[in-house]
Amino acid sequence: MSSNPVAETVAALLPRAKAELAELVAFKSVADFAQFPKSESEGAANWVADALRAEDFTDVAILDTPDGTQSVYGCLPGPEGARTVLLYAHYDVQPPLDEAAWTTPPFELTERDGRWYGRGAADCKGGLIMHLLALRALKANGGVPVTVKVIAEGSEEMGTGGLERYAEQHPELLAADAIVIGDTGNFRLGLPTVTTTLRGMTSVRIQIDTLQGNLHSGQFGGAAPDALAALIRVLDSLRAEDGATTVDGLTPGTRWEGLEYDEKQFRTDAKVLDGVGLIGDGSVADRIWAGPSVTVLGIDCPPVVGATPSVQASARALVNLRVPPGVDAAEAGKLLQAHLEAHTPWGARVRTEPVGQGQPFRADTGSPAYRAMADAMAVAYPDETMQYAGQGGSIPLCNTLAGLYPQAEILLIGLSEPKAQIHAVNESVSPEELERLSVAEALFLRNYAAS
Repeated sequence: MSSNPVAETVAALLPRAKAELAELVAFKSVADFAQFPKSESEGAANWVADALRAEDFTDVAILDTPDGTQSVYGCLPGPEGARTVLLYAHYDVQPPLDEAAWTTPPFELTERDGRWYGRGAADCKGGLIMHLLALRALKANGGVPVTVKVIAEGSEEMGTGGLERYAEQHPELLAADAIVIGDTGNFRLGLPTVTTTLRGMTSVRIQIDTLQGNLHSGQFGGAAPDALAALIRVLDSLRAEDGATTVDGLTPGTRWEGLEYDEKQFRTDAKVLDGVGLIGDGSVADRIWAGPSVTVLGIDCPPVVGATPSVQASARALVNLRVPPGVDAAEAGKLLQAHLEAHTPWGARVRTEPVGQGQPFRADTGSPAYRAMADAMAVAYPDETMQYAGQGGSIPLCNTLAGLYPQAEILLIGLSEPKAQIHAVNESVSPEELERLSVAEALFLRNYAAS
């Protein structure tokens, strides 16, 4: 990175950033209060609020959102007449999954092979630290030239819509000229990337019942309808022979125009086993950014260990459907429910219910904010040009903000490049990526103020 005062300040602040990220990662802030204590999320929210107050933010508040979680808000006033920029991240995290599969404890930030490991290190507690680093660097080099609002969400990973509904009820709170969502990532480590599209998502829980209770498979198997077998049939109907998603009535994907994803690189990033083929058709970018995809998130059925020779009376699953921009997530959810019900065999009783939803998003890349970010990225990543990419994931708040503030320019950056392994075991963040993106965000704020 070429030498400049902002970059030098960020580099000097990196040890402090690591210590703060370690404190934040230590909170088990999973917004599933049936499995994780609510006090852990409340502790993380208080940590964020204290950090904002320490940086002279005013109106710092812990907001009780309609889904029973908390978001943290603060405002750092800029010069009179300055533009307003909203910085977003979330402090809630995914569950650690199999803690025994982690090389080091998931809620203990650990440095290994040049990366910092811990749940939320990249997604998205690291995003909060990125915002703080950028603001501190500007304050040390002439001041922050815009009014900055920060919103840190407490339930993004659950998709329960608490912050979206709160924002709709208080539309003045998050109003801004530009919005930086710090919850995506570079296409690959070291390649500056702004995410311009997000797939939306909808999840449906399905339960199938066939018997009043389990039956002995030797005595009744062969005639008694097996609920688990019926569920397997239904789930199989969601895929074509090549693995492509097939939901009755759902529009197939389009072609992706923009940065392409080399299939060999994708296999490496996704850790696909040798000899195992990819699913679907079209380019990798078509499949993961511009098309729908269905995933079975979980099935309730007896585990292999301890299983008995029984015909199952009931079975259920949670099915997730991702949809590209141009497809309404609510309508897609209705189609998914109808498909599951229509493909349930043998007259089995079936119940479906929606569980969480978020609309897809497409950004306007021709805005002044994008030019300001491109110039900032060129300094933070010398000899690289900022790229545009899609993302298969969903950030439900984006469409809410776009609807509330249609004139606002929305940019998506972040620390979740492929090596970060977000949502998986051994999630990590690259400190170099944190450093460069913090510099880029600081310079963006300066460029945007002058544009």
